[in-house]
Amino acid sequence: MKTINEEKNKGLSRRSFFKTSALLGGTGLLASTVAQGKTVVDPSIPINQYHLNEVGNVIYSVCLQCHTDCPIKVKIHDGIAVKIDGNPYSVQTMNPQIPYATDIKDAAKIDGGICPKGQSGIQSLYDPYRLTKVIKRAGKRGENKWEVISFDKAVTEIVEGGKLFSKVTGEENRVVEGLKDIRVLKDAKLSKAMASDAANVGKGEMTVVEFKKKYKDYLDLLIDPNYPDFGPKNNQFVFQAGRIEHGRKEFAKRWMKAGFGSNNWFEHTTICEQSHHIAYKKVTGQYADGKWHNGPEHMKPDFYNSEFVVIFGTSPVEANFGPPYMSNLLTTPMVSGQLKIVVVDPRLSKTAAKAWKWLPVKPGGDTALVYGMMHWLLNNDGYDKKYLINANKGAAIADNESTWSNATLLVKIEKDGPGALLRASDIGRGSKDQFVVMRNGKPVVFDPYDESKEVEGDLFYGGKIGNIKVKSSFQVLKDYVFSKSIKQWATDCGIEEKQIIAVAKEFKKHGKKSATELYRGAVQHTYGYYNAQAIITLNLFAGNPDWKGGLSGGGGHWHEDGSKHGQPFPLTKGLHPNKLKSFGHKINREGEYYENSTLFQEHGYPAKRPWFPHTGNVYQEIIPSAQDGYPYKIKVLMTHMGTPVLSSPAGNKMIEAIIDFDKVPLYIASDIVIGDTSMYADYIFPDTAIWERYGMPHTTPASPVKQTKTRQPTVEPLVEKVKIFGEEVHTNMEAFMLAVAEKLKLPGYGKNGFGPGIDFTRQEDYYLKMVANVAAGDKPGHVVEDATPKEMKIFSKARRHLSSTVIDIQRFQKSVTDAKGTNWWKKVVHILNKGGRMEDYDVYRKSGDKLPHKFGKMFNIYVEEVALTKHPYTGKRFSGIGLYLPTLGYDDKPVDQGKYPLKLITYKEIIGGQSRTLPNDYWLSAIGPENHIIINALTAKEYGLKSGDTAKLVAPANPDGVWDLKNGEKKPVAGKVKVVQGLRPGVVSVSWSYGHWAYGANDVNIDGQTIPGDERRKKGLCPNAVMHVDPVLKNVTLEDLIGGSASYYDSKVNLVKL
Repeated sequence: MKTINEEKNKGLSRRSFFKTSALLGGTGLLASTVAQGKTVVDPSIPINQYHLNEVGNVIYSVCLQCHTDCPIKVKIHDGIAVKIDGNPYSVQTMNPQIPYATDIKDAAKIDGGICPKGQSGIQSLYDPYRLTKVIKRAGKRGENKWEVISFDKAVTEIVEGGKLFSKVTGEENRVVEGLKDIRVLKDAKLSKAMASDAANVGKGEMTVVEFKKKYKDYLDLLIDPNYPDFGPKNNQFVFQAGRIEHGRKEFAKRWMKAGFGSNNWFEHTTICEQSHHIAYKKVTGQYADGKWHNGPEHMKPDFYNSEFVVIFGTSPVEANFGPPYMSNLLTTPMVSGQLKIVVVDPRLSKTAAKAWKWLPVKPGGDTALVYGMMHWLLNNDGYDKKYLINANKGAAIADNESTWSNATLLVKIEKDGPGALLRASDIGRGSKDQFVVMRNGKPVVFDPYDESKEVEGDLFYGGKIGNIKVKSSFQVLKDYVFSKSIKQWATDCGIEEKQIIAVAKEFKKHGKKSATELYRGAVQHTYGYYNAQAIITLNLFAGNPDWKGGLSGGGGHWHEDGSKHGQPFPLTKGLHPNKLKSFGHKINREGEYYENSTLFQEHGYPAKRPWFPHTGNVYQEIIPSAQDGYPYKIKVLMTHMGTPVLSSPAGNKMIEAIIDFDKVPLYIASDIVIGDTSMYADYIFPDTAIWERYGMPHTTPASPVKQTKTRQPTVEPLVEKVKIFGEEVHTNMEAFMLAVAEKLKLPGYGKNGFGPGIDFTRQEDYYLKMVANVAAGDKPGHVVEDATPKEMKIFSKARRHLSSTVIDIQRFQKSVTDAKGTNWWKKVVHILNKGGRMEDYDVYRKSGDKLPHKFGKMFNIYVEEVALTKHPYTGKRFSGIGLYLPTLGYDDKPVDQGKYPLKLITYKEIIGGQSRTLPNDYWLSAIGPENHIIINALTAKEYGLKSGDTAKLVAPANPDGVWDLKNGEKKPVAGKVKVVQGLRPGVVSVSWSYGHWAYGANDVNIDGQTIPGDERRKKGLCPNAVMHVDPVLKNVTLEDLIGGSASYYDSKVNLVKL
């Protein structure tokens, strides 16, 4: 592409930028921002005139430079955000925090801590490559040719369809279906009826013939009448979000599922740590009404009082949830001598450097290490027998425990291994909802939730009851642990036997104040769920849940969705007249059993692609499934705040699908920039930045006290203003959704959108109701105070720089007046003035030896629900306990990666979060301008490499080691080598965040003007293109079929010196 490149190599050329107003650098706002920023830091200003600690110059919000969501204090000067610090009201950024009752004027002078990513949010906010207007593709997909288009015209084209790209060579006659052509099922009552019957067809409880007869007048609404369980054509619109969070999640789900009627709403979790979440959900799952219900997805050690913690595959002082909080939680007790930690990680992380022991495990060897520890613990009374024999709540209460486990529950042993838990009805002693334990040689029938009687069981039992062979859950686990010696487990994980024993001894020594922590590194494997289940189970050996120093579910949050009694706005369970019931198998088949489909009835095993009944948000499967048209083709893809091509393992394979009009006929992106994936879009709608919008992100379980954080606009959004429902709003994801709702007349939007007299015409109508719900609390009577007249004035003064488009008090008051006529505005202001609602640390401090917010339920050592699930390829059952397995493909066979000897792993540096931080954020890239290919000194010697050399990664699925962008450009997976001692030999480590080919790194042409990319943004490498492709599926990475995680740590590579 021809460029204006005289100054290109010197960095950003503002002269070139000012040729277009579609990017922030060309609007003129950037220049004024920089000038005003200089005034703030002028050293000539006397210290007693420093005004950034005045309450009228501060607005609290929530960061999103990573997923920790630290509460922040944004300091404003003449309408410009000039400094970002931590919110002192939150334990995440000031530990312990100031009391919630502290006057906001006093709090303004107290700054909490925040990491470099949070502080440098200013750079991301005022990024010159930010989009400010809607742009439409003016060339081939990926060719980087664009034209500015009005917001309304773009929405109209997307809704109406037609020959949208008739000016593009080769597409003169291509007709694109609009959203109006896809949204064919519009009747709420009909959608509910069809949903129920379609599900019955999938389960075989209703025939296709019967369904067709019943709905003969509506068969044209379905994707395929021969497969009613695929759902309506509405499902051919797919929404794929990246880092979308609570608040925006609910907003978008309401629009997509209940408004448009598509079941295909997704976020990114399986490329992050989903198998961790699913393992916790299953281990904490509860049995009720004849089935298992998932428990909480995230628990952590109570680091305030822990004495010994084994940390698997994560580095809390660099990443996790997150450095400002976790580094404090770890270092304070470590310095005092209270806490010892062990870090299990092939890489000597910053956390491992401070640990009692660093165990450089083989990538994926975590379960083997755990079972080596368990082997010693079982042989040396290293488990809490008193805790584990409690079979029900009554026994737990008698022992001063708030939780118990299914360790003693009996499991039926089938020909193919452990199966269902034994029910009382199986032995003719009770109902199918009662379980059985053995006690002193006799079966005891019981209800695990019964408080009226104490039931204990035998931990170790194997035998028969009648003709039924059974074992206790704990016996099933013990038998597997003892299937190998400690020495064999040590060989499997690559850690010396004596080291495993030393860690196990220490774990026993500290009893209920021993715990485990795990995250991404342990679970992004093909067997990641099993790894996580095994690691979590160590906590049950210690009997530590709900004890200070043990396993904690955290303080939780006040619910913003209106689901609690007494909250004024039931946003998820009401306030949506005539909403549709979305139904049908999702494009990635998450949350569905293959056996409950017409495809299974027709084809049996193997399924063409995986089905994921126990998980959700299977991000990496969306585009490849659309490429295969399985189970059906899609017609419109919308991505939001995500970049699947860059961020997914083997994401390069997705480019082939995205550029194919047959696979993705229309691609819409909601993005802050022209990103590494959105560069292939047909339309890009600019989004508001983190500091310009609303949100209600949830809190980390590391916090033992309750808190709800509130994201809110701190500065005027730097995107164009548009009119929707007759009102002026800023362009962003919500504006696009509301505009489509207006044109398609979606139910639940516009006048009376929430019900009689309650309009839904702008985003604040939704988000402020969420804040009002938090103000009401989760229980009647737990309401916050009204803001005082003084606080109301401060609220307005701090927002004096915001236009009436952003803040209109009269309009806001109307938005938070409930159906009873109660106006919640003063209580909403009370919360917004402090950036959320926070419980004081004293609640934890004064709670005795137990946590103030307890889980208080049963834990599952044996997960029956998983044990009864069949593999969609082989038809064989999964396991109820965690297994140690080799890297597996979809066909359940070990993956052959040929003669590629090095194992590839990734990690996050503290200055790197998502793709929006490095190297696009210039404050951060000044610290770390590029990442490296990190190898051990022994590996370097073998390859003849030294620090500073340039090398390329190559792999079986990508022997050339390149990102083929399918636009004539190929980007090598290459970077500078860094030789260290702190990495396991035979492992290659590359950090995340670098290696962009867009996001301001490349030249783009807008309205005939070429905007040069910034060479600094290209630096470093993204290793995802050399990650292994599933040998059966061919177009997606290796996957965990239980947890759904994409594999980042199972690929083998080689190094080629350049």
